[in-house]
Amino acid sequence: MEDQISRRRSGPDTRAAIQRVALELFTEKGYEATSLREIADELGIQKPSLYYHFKGKEDILRALFDERGDEAEQLLQWIGEQPQTPELVGAAVLRWVQSFSAEKLRGIRFLSANPLIGRTFEGRTNDRIGSTLNQLVDRLTGLLPDQSPSKVLQLRMALLSINAAVDAATQTTFTDDEVLAAANTVAIALIDALL
Repeated sequence: MEDQISRRRSGPDTRAAIQRVALELFTEKGYEATSLREIADELGIQKPSLYYHFKGKEDILRALFDERGDEAEQLLQWIGEQPQTPELVGAAVLRWVQSFSAEKLRGIRFLSANPLIGRTFEGRTNDRIGSTLNQLVDRLTGLLPDQSPSKVLQLRMALLSINAAVDAATQTTFTDDEVLAAANTVAIALIDALL
């Protein structure tokens, strides 16, 4: 019998809630130290309800990485459908940076707090994001008026401004909105310097 909280949420809403809470606990306590029981308890659901949506902790992480990988691939596809002009560089970078939300910042924080877990997924799901972003940089580099190593590096920095902002905000009291705004400002400044 499904528990009370699952009856109030749709399947996708329950999955999203499980992912959100799991990521919070993985970041705060560590991946290995967090049990499925703790995730279920935090949500107020029974452990079998959690198993209905995910086989285990690795399955939860894989789903999160898959979602972000899908977004990176969709951005790459979108770039291919646009006029191939230098202005596309800025539009694509901002589309990526501005796709981040407070929820997605947790993913970056998790990987920073649990670097070995990220390596565990390399060559599998997590690597999909990195390889797609590399393809994205390759495509956008061809649109730059100046393709010197310095400009290509600035392009990479603009795409990863969100990661830098999260790292810079570690051990501070900056809000997620402030982190997102700073990343956006840095991305815009780097794009302006590129074009």
